[in-house]
Amino acid sequence: MRLPLDPHADPARRAWVACPGCDDARDCGTCLDRRNCRSHWRYLIGNNGPRVHLQCPNCTHTWTLDTSRERHGRRA
Repeated sequence: MRLPLDPHADPARRAWVACPGCDDARDCGTCLDRRNCRSHWRYLIGNNGPRVHLQCPNCTHTWTLDTSRERHGRRA
C-alpha cells in the first residue's frame, strides 16, 4: 500500500540519501559518486537534533535517519 505524501513535504527541503524502501538510486552514476542527483532526492519532513525524518517521493516510504551515526560511519 502506498502512503500519501506527508502534508509537510516540500520540494525546497530535500536530502540526498538512499531510500531503504525502494533503493531507486542503486544504479545511478551521480548518486554512486555521492553528488546531488536531480532524480533521487528525499523530502526532508523535519528533524529532532541529528535525527531527520524523510519521505521518498518515488515510493512514499517514510523513515528516520540518525545523522550523528552516519557521520561516524555507523548506520542506525
